[in-house]
Amino acid sequence: MPSFPPGTWEALLAPEFAKDYFRELSGFVETEYSTRECYPPRENIFEAFRATPFENVKVVILGQDPYPNRGQAHGLAFSIAKRMTLPPSLRNIYNEIEREYGVALDRTSGDLSRWAAQGVFLLNVVLTHAAGDKKRHFKRGWETFTDAVISTLAARKEHLVFMLWGASAQQKGAAIDRSRHLVLTAPHPAYAYQGFPGCGHFKAANAYLEEHAIPPVEWFRTLP
Repeated sequence: MPSFPPGTWEALLAPEFAKDYFRELSGFVETEYSTRECYPPRENIFEAFRATPFENVKVVILGQDPYPNRGQAHGLAFSIAKRMTLPPSLRNIYNEIEREYGVALDRTSGDLSRWAAQGVFLLNVVLTHAAGDKKRHFKRGWETFTDAVISTLAARKEHLVFMLWGASAQQKGAAIDRSRHLVLTAPHPAYAYQGFPGCGHFKAANAYLEEHAIPPVEWFRTLP
């Protein structure tokens, strides 16, 4: 497994790296990437932490696991590598932003790097994916690690916005103190017919941030 990006994230999560489960997870991931096709590219496994330093985090969007097709995933939840066709979940996210703000987004790219640069932490519950085997990297330790990430954020920061879409993301929210943070829940955006349209999360997030004197997110900006 690649080295974790240095900085505050690394310092805060160092206790996790020393635990048996993380050592076992690291060995599993190394073997997987050496013997089969996995996503995202090895160097992008921890891209969410590199793209959004701990100090900058103001919104957390949780995905489930990386996109399952070659060339799509690049380490940011729901984001897709340049020049790739938008998958259904991201199309529906764009649809909701357009509905809330009454504008048209540029759909030529689904790279959400600009969100990450603004403090939107795009984290998947499981950070790696084996081609052709959707559940192979589940229950190998990633869930424990990302539990620790969410707990660290919730305990050490104030006035974060957590967007929890779908059952697996919402389970992560059980320990978040709602008196200190805003928690927004909705069905997963891949299933637009189940209630994600009309959730109002993007405007709600910005209203909460502005209420606490935190600069809002420019949701219309994706690529740097």
